[in-house]
Amino acid sequence: MLSTPAIHEFQSQGYCVLRNHFDSHLIHECREAFWPRMLRFIENTEPNRGAHRYFLPLPFDPPCFAAQFFFDPCVLAIVQGLMDDRIVADQWGCDAPLPGSGYQEFHVDYQRPLFAEMPDLSLPAYAIVVSFGLVRIPQERGPIEIVPGTHRMKRAHALEAVKTEKLAVQAVPMEIGDVLIRHPWALHRGTPNTTGIPRALCTIRYVRRWYADASRDVEHIPGAVWKSLTAEQQSLMRFPVS
Repeated sequence: MLSTPAIHEFQSQGYCVLRNHFDSHLIHECREAFWPRMLRFIENTEPNRGAHRYFLPLPFDPPCFAAQFFFDPCVLAIVQGLMDDRIVADQWGCDAPLPGSGYQEFHVDYQRPLFAEMPDLSLPAYAIVVSFGLVRIPQERGPIEIVPGTHRMKRAHALEAVKTEKLAVQAVPMEIGDVLIRHPWALHRGTPNTTGIPRALCTIRYVRRWYADASRDVEHIPGAVWKSLTAEQQSLMRFPVS
């Protein structure tokens, strides 16, 4: 019942949010296991997403990986309703801006068009991004800002409308357990994190089975974790298996 209004909102706005949807206990366990690894990465790596902004792939070792994150029935109903039932998850990573980060330029993800000779061709979605925070993301921790409706506009027109303030910008603060489902071609940007805590936002990308790119690094799924998945769950995962 939740999927239908969420699908309508996504189609209209370019995103929807499921409030208090994921189990906070699972998120807490993921955070406790992943946090030391993230801090080591930040300490030993130059920012790779702009000033004081980092991206790193998430591991598939439990409890960082939980089947509920990838195979939640409501999330899959929305994603499959927007694309089709022949989808796969192919990215699992974390974006973490730190204190000192600023406003990004408004942009879209996966900027190479499917057909280079027709970059503004209007197409149904073939990639959808699902995100949730490992921490609360209030305004001061740098929530994503999205420009509703721009997933249905030519990019140059959308950027000009934002520049001239003809379109409103919507910040998306998130509580623990909230799930953001976003069209990657809706204009968006990261905002400054002014707190002392990294704004760790975990993201799964779902794509139509025929689409593939190597736009982000991913970890291998350990063999034991792969064998613990059902055949149906395995069919939804496009990651290397060790």
